[in-house]
Amino acid sequence: MNTATVGIMMLETNFPRPPGDIGSPQTWDFPVQMRTVGGASAQKVVHEDPRALLDMFVQVGRELVADGCTGLATSCGFLSLMQNELKDALGVPFASSPLMQVPMVEATLPTNQEVGVLTISRESLSAAHLLAAGARGDIAMEGLPRDGAFASAIFDDAPEFNVAACHSEMCATAKRLVSQHETIGAIMLECTNMAPYAADIAQITGRPVYSVVSFLNWFQAGLKPARF
Repeated sequence: MNTATVGIMMLETNFPRPPGDIGSPQTWDFPVQMRTVGGASAQKVVHEDPRALLDMFVQVGRELVADGCTGLATSCGFLSLMQNELKDALGVPFASSPLMQVPMVEATLPTNQEVGVLTISRESLSAAHLLAAGARGDIAMEGLPRDGAFASAIFDDAPEFNVAACHSEMCATAKRLVSQHETIGAIMLECTNMAPYAADIAQITGRPVYSVVSFLNWFQAGLKPARF
């Protein structure tokens, strides 16, 4: 019998899923059910229009709901483009992207501060993605280099990561984000594979860092409140 309340619609990938990544069971203190959406590669979802895969996501989402999941999520921040379509088609609470946290986090910051976004693809993350997530379309952001250790491993679906290189790249990009935008009071990690680096990003920038982990922990807390 499925005890998971959160169902995660996963991209079809083969790259490693270390603790902290959305696809690692070790990331979660609660049961989740993961199911792959066939044909939904990182390349198609980020660099092309993911709405071409809408029917596939609806099918997998309905299977997860039928298996007892009362809330659904996805494994890519760029899927905010399908937030409205999928929440209506699936009939349960749906959390498409960590970017949906931006308005809530900005509400906690002093009025002269804002959230900055760290993304896997600066050239692909558009105002449409941000607005679909409920964020401002003009938010400050920095992206990782396409030919760098992190993005190339994701988009080329590499069987292993150069963890040290990814760590260095992630921290350098986060430092550049805050150095170029002095008003940034918190950082949002768009990519659900960035969460393993969140603690180091927070330490090196001196800013709170929010990710898919903070998002789904919050999401689960409402779907299945703790009993005291």
